[in-house]
Amino acid sequence: MAKGSPAGSAHGHPVWSRDFALFFVARAVARLGDTMLPVALAAGLLQHGHGAGAVGLAMAATAAAFAGFVVLGGVIADRFSTRLLMIGSDLVRLGTQALAAALFFSGHVVLWEICAIGFVNGVASAVFQPGVASTTPRLARDVQGANGAIRVAESAAQLGGPALAGLLVGLASPGGVFAAHAATYAVSALCLLLLRLPPLPAGTTPEPSTFRADLVEGWREFRSRTWLWGVIAVWCLYMLTVWGPSLPLVATEVVQEHGAGAYGLVNSALGAGTVVGGLLALRLRPRRMLRAGAISLFAFVGFPATVGLGLDVPAMAAGAALAGAGMSFWGVMWATSVQTQVPADVLNRIHAYEVAGSLAMMPVGQALAGPSASALGAENVLLIAGVMSVVVAAILLAVRPIRDLERADAPAARSLPADEPERARAE
Repeated sequence: MAKGSPAGSAHGHPVWSRDFALFFVARAVARLGDTMLPVALAAGLLQHGHGAGAVGLAMAATAAAFAGFVVLGGVIADRFSTRLLMIGSDLVRLGTQALAAALFFSGHVVLWEICAIGFVNGVASAVFQPGVASTTPRLARDVQGANGAIRVAESAAQLGGPALAGLLVGLASPGGVFAAHAATYAVSALCLLLLRLPPLPAGTTPEPSTFRADLVEGWREFRSRTWLWGVIAVWCLYMLTVWGPSLPLVATEVVQEHGAGAYGLVNSALGAGTVVGGLLALRLRPRRMLRAGAISLFAFVGFPATVGLGLDVPAMAAGAALAGAGMSFWGVMWATSVQTQVPADVLNRIHAYEVAGSLAMMPVGQALAGPSASALGAENVLLIAGVMSVVVAAILLAVRPIRDLERADAPAARSLPADEPERARAE
């Protein structure tokens, strides 16, 4: 077996296998629950007398915990079984969302308690996420195809999740949405329990080392790649000025002006667009993946700008669909670049640094959404977000190491001395 190819995938379909199908279902079902959460938070908190600032703080609590702990999660994932860590994280999130459901069903909704639940949920997500990056190339030889398939599944969930959440809010209460969200984590945990990861590629089992040494090595590997830290630096600006404020403000503006059902429709349109972007990513194989992905990001302007301009629901849905297609295509190009350019033995840590850096400004942007809307008006903040989405895409194209990075079709692996014995760790 060539070094760097996923163990156990040398034969058969380059993407589909029993184990990849289980991972595929786990990601799709969990994503279905995640796309229901903004509707539940916005409708539930507004129903109990809170405003956009409260929705932003609740979302920021989860995002801050995730960004703050994901680097530690990456180190842990490189030292222990990623599958078991992901199962444990799903079980913790099953508990947090069940507790949130109980609070909303009882009518006892205190903002700090919702934020605390979100914080614990974010920590569990931080332990879960690093394993996702290393699991995909271990289960499929065609990493871009696997990422594209997962993206399509997650996008289909994005399509149905918000509409289902809006229906549950109307028929039951926000507590019903949280209960359904908890159930999706139970399904994900079951799929991962049945999953059997193939052994790591030869020579990628980490040598015993200290926690601090692992952190330092991961940082050294991260900063040695200009294209990697360059994207993350730009993404901090994106999260602060575009995605961070857009998510809570779009939710609150649409729910307040048109109702939870309309917001579910807009989010479903976003999901439909991401399905299209994922399908395009399955077919198109650009030589310079990040360049193609950056071009697609120009389409994201449609999400905040249509709401900021006060257009009607069909126009907002069309803008969301366009934004979803661009974001989804970028996501596949970016994930595949990281998974195929980075050595397997440090991939979890690199992915953790990448995720932490890219999300570092997201809770700040979310927390500032309410004050910014009070000072400037929510519509103006969303219009600024639209302008900045174009600026960010232009900056990515202006940085040569990013736009000129050429694709690598096999996961990277370190070269080993000829006499070093092969080692593999089965999970």
